[in-house]
Amino acid sequence: MKIIVISGLSGAGKSTALKILEDAGYYCVDNIPLSLVEQVIPIYHEHHYDKIAIGVDARTSHLIGHLPKALKQIQSQYIDIKLLYLDATNECLINRFSETRRKHPLSNEKYTIEESIEYERELLANLRLLSHPIDTSHLSANALRSMVKQFVGASFNQMNIIIQSFGFKYGQPIDSDFVFDVRCLPNPHYNKEIKEFNGTQQPIIDFLSKEPKVIKMRDDIYKMVSGWFEEFSHDNRNYLTIGIGCTGGKHRSVFLTEQIAQLIKESFDYNVIIRHRQMLIKEYT
Repeated sequence: MKIIVISGLSGAGKSTALKILEDAGYYCVDNIPLSLVEQVIPIYHEHHYDKIAIGVDARTSHLIGHLPKALKQIQSQYIDIKLLYLDATNECLINRFSETRRKHPLSNEKYTIEESIEYERELLANLRLLSHPIDTSHLSANALRSMVKQFVGASFNQMNIIIQSFGFKYGQPIDSDFVFDVRCLPNPHYNKEIKEFNGTQQPIIDFLSKEPKVIKMRDDIYKMVSGWFEEFSHDNRNYLTIGIGCTGGKHRSVFLTEQIAQLIKESFDYNVIIRHRQMLIKEYT
């Protein structure tokens, strides 16, 4: 039996993620009373539902503190349970509520939307620590669909390592465990002959491969993160996310993401997932 628990901030995309899983054949239940979570899963199992997705959020805030314990209990009985946490920046969430003119579920006459978002973050903090986070701040629905499918298909028998490139000018991702800034490296953007290519294409690869500082940065990042893989794995982490950022997220960060991912694949048995945030957004817009 496969169980996906989707949580996260209001407005971050939980409803979209549940629809994606429903299309993938999951039986989806949204905002189930948390006190019933442990009770309903055996019922679904008894009636031969083999793939279940459960959406939980802060609307049942007075019970949210009991959820981590309930999930551990479920995990001891049903091995294949995965937790996904959808996150976004305050600015992005405020804009989404403004555009849809919807009320934040925790807002009232005492709290602004931003104060309600911060309160929700606090309520869900422990749940986020147990989950794999995805920052949806700059993602389209199709880009989110791709990431959710990656998440569902990943093996949880070992730690999954996500390496993602991004552009600092579009905002720093909030779902990374490590973030490396490579904007100090030579920038192909200023070479008119190759600036339209990206870091997965040969002209950029040739340009950056010849730069000693780029190779040193690659080796230093790899040495730093790989030295901690075992510790994170022993901490029962299912996902470790490494963010590598340059200015636009097209050249240097993409090249280094590909290079470091290859080094990890050659030396470790972890499942490695590559994401290029700015290229992914462009692909679906």
